[in-house]
Amino acid sequence: MTRHEAITDETALRIDLAAAIRLACRADWHEGVANHFSAAVSPDGRRFLVNPRWVHWSRVRASDLILVDADDPLTMNRPDAPDPSAWAIHSAIHRSLPQARVALHIHPPYATALAGLSNPRILPIDQVTARFHNRLAYDMDFGGIASEEAEGARIAATVGNHRALMMQNHGVTTFGATVAEAWDALYHLERAARTMVLALSTGQPLAVMPEALAEATAAAWEDYAEAEHAHFAEMKRVLDREAPDYRD
Repeated sequence: MTRHEAITDETALRIDLAAAIRLACRADWHEGVANHFSAAVSPDGRRFLVNPRWVHWSRVRASDLILVDADDPLTMNRPDAPDPSAWAIHSAIHRSLPQARVALHIHPPYATALAGLSNPRILPIDQVTARFHNRLAYDMDFGGIASEEAEGARIAATVGNHRALMMQNHGVTTFGATVAEAWDALYHLERAARTMVLALSTGQPLAVMPEALAEATAAAWEDYAEAEHAHFAEMKRVLDREAPDYRD
């Protein structure tokens, strides 16, 4: 890869990550100036972009994203140091999970409500909830605000090869080889959580799919992988029309 190609790739990645941040804000998934999205820029995944500390998500631009190195112990001494919990969680993810090129950690309303239940599991009761059947990791050992390296390492260790993580008493994180994949997973995870919360609120028994049907439905989602990229591309077109400064 030439230097020009590397710069072009990072520029495109910055634009995509900024778009994901703006879209999450529009969906009211973020929490004030907290929560954090990251994307790896180096082949080993250890150098990554992350949103700047305590900047409202409605204002984040591609050029605002900061580039950090998961192996740099002096990162938090920088004048532009990231949020402590962003560093604890995302440095651990990018050190130990090179396949997770993109990590979107956030506290969306329905998924966070579900995470507050003693049993936060998403059950296959429709085709969207079934997407996560046997494909969602669960972190059931919340240790407080994740500002310490040990907490980040523990969170990363629960992910395995899953593309999404439900974090009890906390929120969710989705992963992907691209921003489009991780963002589409986040979109559908919050939709699945909303369906679970609404269904549970009726007090009626859930019509949970049999194992074979749930697994077949989950597997069928893999045939629609191209839709993940189309979905994100369409949402970027909305931003290009209504808030194009995310690309700056």
